Amino acid sequence: MTNRERFIAVLNGEKPDRLPVVEWASWWDQTVNKWMEQGMPQPEGDDPIQRFYGLDPLRQIWISPRAGSCPQPKGHGAALMTDEADYEALKPHLYPEESIQQAVNIAKAWQEGHERGDYAQWLTIEGFFWFPRTLFGIEDHLYSFYDYPELLHQINEDVAQYHLKCLEALLPVFRPEFMTFAEDMSYNLGPMLSKECYDEFMLPYYKKVIPLLKEYGVKVLIDTDGNVEPLIPWFKEAGIEGVLPLERQAGVDVNRIRENHPDWIMVGGYNKLIMHKGEEAMREEFERILPAMKSGRYVPSVDHQTPPDVTMENYKIYVKLLKEYAQKAAE
Repeated sequence: MTNRERFIAVLNGEKPDRLPVVEWASWWDQTVNKWMEQGMPQPEGDDPIQRFYGLDPLRQIWISPRAGSCPQPKGHGAALMTDEADYEALKPHLYPEESIQQAVNIAKAWQEGHERGDYAQWLTIEGFFWFPRTLFGIEDHLYSFYDYPELLHQINEDVAQYHLKCLEALLPVFRPEFMTFAEDMSYNLGPMLSKECYDEFMLPYYKKVIPLLKEYGVKVLIDTDGNVEPLIPWFKEAGIEGVLPLERQAGVDVNRIRENHPDWIMVGGYNKLIMHKGEEAMREEFERILPAMKSGRYVPSVDHQTPPDVTMENYKIYVKLLKEYAQKAAE
């Protein structure tokens, strides 16, 4: 099977010759710098780190609703705006047409290799929790559900229409195996908002965008950190079919999710915090997730970006074990 065929088979719950051997989370610059100090070549060309470690290529396009001219926040999580007047002043820097064309150009350049099956493709667009937060700032966004409900609806309507415009231009030339809404709407104890707020401010906008994705056969996933398990029934109502990254340190258990949600797609789930401890600890972690790996619709990978305390040699061991268990899961 080709890399693409293998990925499609797993997403559809079919049995491949082996599971995909991919890294969904691009590596921290601190991690890459450490690996170069330890002998990894300077990353150059297409998929350089994947090629160095022998991973299956997975290519991502992320379309941002912010133009290059958009002001930058003064710090992590800081606000770009407060009220309706601020949003109107910011709008000339949002929803850029040039980003759509850039994505289409990249897709066309990748088209031949994708059709040949060399790699799987993944699309990310910013969701209806994530995008308003980048405008209001982390704290004020949580207040905005109560302080600026009409404005929050307007922002989500505007970004939903932008996503539809992007997808109408992109999907005829770019057929990703799956996509993610970037959200990060959960933390280690559960969701950051109530079901009532989700139903009012997010669910209607998912329902505007998701039908077009499914029309093109794209599997619809969501990217949210922390304890996602209480949110899965919410997402299913919207037509969402799976989730990443499934963070173990937040108590997420891929085997429990599979038991409760047999058709749910999962990507991630491997505890990154044990990778620096050596082969025995890494093998124990693979044994833990092996039942889920065997169950289908699960692409095993780290549960977030590989930390810099994982040496190049330990990451090589991780990839070696990932290949071994990817084969074992398909037997």
